[in-house]
Amino acid sequence: MVEFRQTLALAGPLAAVQIGQIAIQTADTIMIGRLGEAALAAAALGFSMFTIPFFLCLGIVMAAAPLAAQAYGARQAREMRRVVRQGLWVSVAIGIPATLFLMASETWLILIGQQPDLAQEAGIYLRSFAIGMLPAVAVFALRAFITALNRTAPIVWSMGGALALNVFLNWLLIYGNWGFPRLELLGAGIASAIANWAMFIGLCAWASLARPYRKFHILGRFWRPDWEKFRAIFAIGFPIGITILMEAGMFAVSAFAMGWISVEAVAGHQIALQWAAITFMVPLGLGQAATVRVGHAVGRQDPVGARRAGWAAIALAVCFMSGSAVTFWTIPEWLAGAFLDADNPDNVGALTQAIAFLGVAAIFQLFDGMQVSGAAALRGLSDTTWPMIFAIIGYWGIGLSVMMTFAFVLDWGGVGLWSGLAAGLAVAAFLMLRRFHYLTRDRLAA
Repeated sequence: MVEFRQTLALAGPLAAVQIGQIAIQTADTIMIGRLGEAALAAAALGFSMFTIPFFLCLGIVMAAAPLAAQAYGARQAREMRRVVRQGLWVSVAIGIPATLFLMASETWLILIGQQPDLAQEAGIYLRSFAIGMLPAVAVFALRAFITALNRTAPIVWSMGGALALNVFLNWLLIYGNWGFPRLELLGAGIASAIANWAMFIGLCAWASLARPYRKFHILGRFWRPDWEKFRAIFAIGFPIGITILMEAGMFAVSAFAMGWISVEAVAGHQIALQWAAITFMVPLGLGQAATVRVGHAVGRQDPVGARRAGWAAIALAVCFMSGSAVTFWTIPEWLAGAFLDADNPDNVGALTQAIAFLGVAAIFQLFDGMQVSGAAALRGLSDTTWPMIFAIIGYWGIGLSVMMTFAFVLDWGGVGLWSGLAAGLAVAAFLMLRRFHYLTRDRLAA
């Protein structure tokens, strides 16, 4: 019970932060949804394109979390400082190319067969949204440092401020209130980019100037290269990035495939996916806590503590996702109606699709919680290569095959695509948990 309490104490604020992170995009979705299903479909395609480089970059920078936690557990302050600095270096090195990739998003969407009008609108949204790519990635290097110290207040406050700023700027720029120009999708992208920059600047100032963080001097001699740590973050982080990209890529492919079906399917997919993303943030926060607590145990050479910390986070993730599965199954009409006006007859098709997709999403909630917490626990052990292989097998070997077969061969349409998502998550979850069980068991035996 002590481990459950300690995990929840760290994971609770982290989960709140993750919900705040997705709430920025959720606010965009809700406020764009008031413009109609066509605008919502364009935003869905745009965000799906955004996730491809973002999650790859995010995974690489997330290598700073286990490295910082292990250094803190071993009482090596200088080592932790080196990790954070080079995490920021890595963020710049990969964030700039990712931004340039997103600037050409309209071209990429047309090349994969999306409708030109939707691709154009999605491109408008993404070209402004992309300006916030670099700070959105760099924030995770700072978060790795702060959470390694078992503190989360700066992260919570910076995220809350960014969310409030994003909603306010959306209100001004999407709809043209207070004399501002009505920019619609362009305004939503600008608002999100500004919010991401504000969050990064605020967290950077807090981590540099406030106690107890300032004694680490994380920005001191920032321009001095440290190629050993730079390469170490890439070596551990690249498999993490591929692991996350495989899952995000599977969901992105499902969105693009929805575009081959209908505009209504894309809009309904975005609604169901948004709710799935919101609930996913809680096990993701639990997983981040698992990475830190398993990393601390590894740093102090405590295999019993590492095993206990990992399984506690996994159990908590399963409990939460069981509740969200029941919610998806019992009140899908209410959940779908939060994004589109149910009284508007033009939205009937998208709402019908969303309700059907939420039924399938209820099934894969447990698998999603298991795989993300299991992969995070493995990251605490600095085990990243096998989770990457499991992601390739589960998401692209099984998930993508089932998606395309059920959707287009068996003619299940969008429900077939969501069935493939469930299958991929189930396989990945089984493999991740099996790997963590055997690794920690063998370390205990040793």
